[in-house]
Amino acid sequence: MDNNKVLTLARAVIENEAHATLALLPRLDQDFVKACEYMLHCQGRIVVIGMGKSGHIANKIAATLASTGSPAFFVHPGEASHGDLGMITDKDVVIALSNSGETDEILTIVPLIKRLHVPLISLTGNPQSRLAHEASVNLDVSVEKEACPLGLAPTTSTTVTLVMGDALAIALLESRGFTADDFARSHPGGRLGKRLLLHVADIMHRDAAIPTVAADATLSAALIEMTRKGLGMTTVIDAQHQLLGVFTDGDLRRILDHGEVNVHQIKIADIMTRHCKSIHANQLAAAALQIMDSKRINALPVVDEHNTLIGAINMHDLLRSGVV
Repeated sequence: MDNNKVLTLARAVIENEAHATLALLPRLDQDFVKACEYMLHCQGRIVVIGMGKSGHIANKIAATLASTGSPAFFVHPGEASHGDLGMITDKDVVIALSNSGETDEILTIVPLIKRLHVPLISLTGNPQSRLAHEASVNLDVSVEKEACPLGLAPTTSTTVTLVMGDALAIALLESRGFTADDFARSHPGGRLGKRLLLHVADIMHRDAAIPTVAADATLSAALIEMTRKGLGMTTVIDAQHQLLGVFTDGDLRRILDHGEVNVHQIKIADIMTRHCKSIHANQLAAAALQIMDSKRINALPVVDEHNTLIGAINMHDLLRSGVV
C-alpha cells in the first residue's frame, strides 16, 4: 500500500464532498421554504422513501426528523408496492430520495401517493427527471461528480442528500420552537436526556439512608455514621431536623493535619462546616453536579424550603444515574 497515495485519495474525497455540500447554499430558495411549510403543516407523519444507498440516507433523515420534533418514519418503496403503502395516509407528507430521479420502485408508487393528495417532496440529482416533475416541490441535490474515482459508488451524492435532509430537519426544529427539554423527552435514555430530565429527588438517599448526627455528637460517632452510610460525609441536624452543617472525609483529613485529636471527646459541632452547600429535591441532578464540580465537593445534603433535611446525594449517585 502506498501511504502517500492513500492520504491523497482521502483528502480528495473530503475536498470533493465539502465542495459539493457548499454548492447547496445557492439552491436554498423558495422551494426549500415550501418543502418546510408542507412538513410544518403536516397533520400526520412525514414518510421518507428511497432505494439502495438512498434508502439508507432516507432512513437516517427520518430518524433525524423524528428526534427533532417532526414525527417521521422510513418506508421501503419496494415493500410499499406490496402492501406497505397502506402505512401512508392522506394526512401525511412524503419525501422521496432518488439521485437519478428515475428509480422504478419509487415511480411505480408515485401515482398512488398523488391519489392520496398528499404533498410529495423529492430530493433528486436531476431536476429534469420524472420524479422531480411529479413532485409538489423538488430540491436539487445534484453533484458534479462522485468521490469514487470510478464515478460509480454513491458517495458525494448521498452525503449531499443527507446534508439537505439535516437542513430540513433543523429548519423545522427552529420553526416548531423545539427546545432542549423537548429533545430530552424523546431521548430519555441518553446522557442529555438524563441531564435535562433527572431530578435530585429521583436519585437521592432518603430516610434511614441519610447520614445524620446531632450537634452534640462526638467525632467518633460521626465517623461511625459516615462509615455506615457510605456517602463520604454526614449531615449535622438539630432536634427539628434543621440542617446545621456537614462533616466530610476532607474535613477529617484537615483536622488530623493539625495534630492529635481525641475523637471521643471533640464535638462535631465544633469542627463541622457551617453554612454548607445544599440543594432542593426538585432541582435537576445536573445542578447538583455543577455545585459539586465548582466547590470541589463529593456530596450534598438535600433540604426543603424550610432548610429541613430530607435527603442526601453524592457523586457516585450521579455516576450511576448517567448524569456524569
